[in-house]
Amino acid sequence: MKSLILNRSPNKNELAKSNTIFEKLVKISLIIGIITVSGFITYFLLNPEPGFVTFGILNSEKEAGNYPTTANVGENISFYVSVQNKMERDFSFRVEILRGDNETILASTGSISAESYLNTSKIILSDNQFWMSEMLNISFFQPGKNQSVIAELWEIPYIGNDKFFFILYFRLEIFP
Repeated sequence: MKSLILNRSPNKNELAKSNTIFEKLVKISLIIGIITVSGFITYFLLNPEPGFVTFGILNSEKEAGNYPTTANVGENISFYVSVQNKMERDFSFRVEILRGDNETILASTGSISAESYLNTSKIILSDNQFWMSEMLNISFFQPGKNQSVIAELWEIPYIGNDKFFFILYFRLEIFP
C-alpha cells in the first residue's frame, strides 16, 4: 500500500487573503463598538438620571429606626424630620405632622382622617442641601392600638397649589 501524503499548508496567496478578511472584520467590529459606546454616552449625557428628594423620620437620637412602639396617654413622643434635595434645582416644601388613629387611612396620596398637629413654614433647599427639624414632640390623648405619627412632605411650586409629595409614619399603641 502506498500512503498518500497531502500537503495541507495553504499557499501564501490564501493566507494573505485570510489576513485581509480578518483585518476588515476587526475594523468593522471596532467601528461598530465605537459607534455603540458613543451612542450610550450621548444618551446618558442628554438624558441624565432624574433627581430625587430624601425624606425621613428620625428617632429622638437622630437615627432612622428604633422608633417608640408604645406610649402612655399624654406622654411626649420625640422625633425629627429630615429632607435632602438631590433634584439639581431648588426644592420648596413644607412638612405637615399629623396624628392618626385606627380610623386613619394612610396611602401614597396622603392621609385621610388624620388630625393636623403641626405645619412648617415654606422651606427652600438648593441642590445637595440638607434640612432637619428641631426636635418635635407629639402626644396622644386617647388610648388605643394603631395610633400613628404621620409626616407628609408637600412641594410648594412657584405657581399653583401645594402638591403632595410623600408620606412617612410610624405606629404606636397608646396605654391609659
